[in-house]
Amino acid sequence: MNFIEAVNEIIATRRSIYTNMFSGEQVDDKIIEKMLDNANWAPTHRLTEPWRFIVFKEDGLNKLGDFQGDLYKQRYKDSFNEETYLKLKNKPLECSHVIAIGMHRDEQQSVPEVEEVCATACAVQNMWLTASAHRVGCYWSTGGVTFYEEAKPFFGLGENDLLLGFLYIGMPKSEKWPAGKRNPVEDKVKWVTR
Repeated sequence: MNFIEAVNEIIATRRSIYTNMFSGEQVDDKIIEKMLDNANWAPTHRLTEPWRFIVFKEDGLNKLGDFQGDLYKQRYKDSFNEETYLKLKNKPLECSHVIAIGMHRDEQQSVPEVEEVCATACAVQNMWLTASAHRVGCYWSTGGVTFYEEAKPFFGLGENDLLLGFLYIGMPKSEKWPAGKRNPVEDKVKWVTR
């Protein structure tokens, strides 16, 4: 397989592998480091490099789970739901690693926010493609405390920054990689020739 075919194959086989499909086996930190290094090569307008990541593993997963559960409990005193609380607290423990995804605004805010979000999403896609190439499972979730304004300081994010979710990472139980499906690209493209 030549280089172009390999790139096409990696893109076409990128998958969301959810925590119920994780084996419990730990992902090698070298793969996580390569995911992060590849994230750093995402396109970025004016070289603002807005992506910020925090990697949680081992006891750090407990710290993340405790933070999410406690913040939920504080925020929803009057409508507290034990099931939601336990899910927030325990979801990280189903993973080998969890990467919190932040978008940092430069001081001058010289680039429109949507461009910084897009750049960060490109960085996440680079991580995801790298994980898939190594047959490591992951998925991007915007659940949990993602949109809680008061969560930002925990993740080192400022007032103008955004928490964009979490990349949940683990080794798949099955060696068989899931097949994907997409509707034809022709349904989504219009060519203008004159």
